[in-house]
Amino acid sequence: MANNTYLDWVLTKTSTKWWHDSAEAAELQLGLQRGCAGVTTNPFLSNIAIVKNRELWASAIEPVLAQKLAPEVKAEALMHIAVTRTAENLLPEFEATKGESGFVCAQVNPLRAGDRDCMLTMARRFNNWAPNIAVKLPATSAGIDVLEDCIAEGISITCTVSFTVPQVIAIAERHRAGIARAKANGIVPGKCFAVIMIGRLDDFLREVAHDNQVAVSESDIRQAGLAVTKRAYTMYRERGYEAVLLVAALRGDYHLTELAGADLIMSIAPAFQEIFVTKDLVREERIDQPVPEDAIERLRQMPEFVRAYEPDGMSPAEFMAFGATQRTLSQFCEVGWKLMESYR
Repeated sequence: MANNTYLDWVLTKTSTKWWHDSAEAAELQLGLQRGCAGVTTNPFLSNIAIVKNRELWASAIEPVLAQKLAPEVKAEALMHIAVTRTAENLLPEFEATKGESGFVCAQVNPLRAGDRDCMLTMARRFNNWAPNIAVKLPATSAGIDVLEDCIAEGISITCTVSFTVPQVIAIAERHRAGIARAKANGIVPGKCFAVIMIGRLDDFLREVAHDNQVAVSESDIRQAGLAVTKRAYTMYRERGYEAVLLVAALRGDYHLTELAGADLIMSIAPAFQEIFVTKDLVREERIDQPVPEDAIERLRQMPEFVRAYEPDGMSPAEFMAFGATQRTLSQFCEVGWKLMESYR
């Protein structure tokens, strides 16, 4: 673990935990030394890990390539290598905490984000890869339906491609429904991690503001994801949800420093870990410090921010078409899953 750094302070002095955002072997070892309690992967990160670790994992990768599998099957087989190698490294944490932490994410095919039957079948399959898998489903209407079924079957889920208050509220409610179904059938329900891709929301709103010449500053844009996350966190506490917020896609140190002290998980990529172990950041719990109301009012000029910030800003039927959802699914497909399908 890091020694007397900001990241060390967060881990030892606050309720905030963090997961490592990479499946690359050398980066993971450094993340484990720094105290990560889980790992987030996605098709983009899995492909990077396969490319960078081809020699290290050759005994597993080469047989997959030799089989000349159908593209989707090949992509899944390659992702299986990256995920299971990572899960082996987190198994001690999983066992030491009796299954409370030490999870590794395995994301279903993003090309299937609206296909309930396919995603449920994949989730069941991925769940058998290792005892500490948290299957990643998209926070689309279909994905949230599958989430409830998985929780009821005892499958742990990370619900991703999620940027908004209405999405994480829907995730928590369906998790709760799945818990009730599991208990009624004598099954230990799966855990649920509800993602807020905080920086991706800021990225999206920045482009919307520029395109529509909205009178908001860069400082306002940098407050958008924080405002959404803090509102969601407050509602989670008020309602006593069992799901755990997982904040991902950081774009600056402020995305951690302004949330420090929250009982949630931060997903931190290696580049940002370096900031948190080298910079002398103010060690202050700031989760209860509100985002300035004037900034929120300026952001409200954009209907897209209102849809993200208000608990009833969108219905589940609208999640798939939200701009940030489409942008992120496209990236996961084009520079993640499809690259694994065509990997040679």
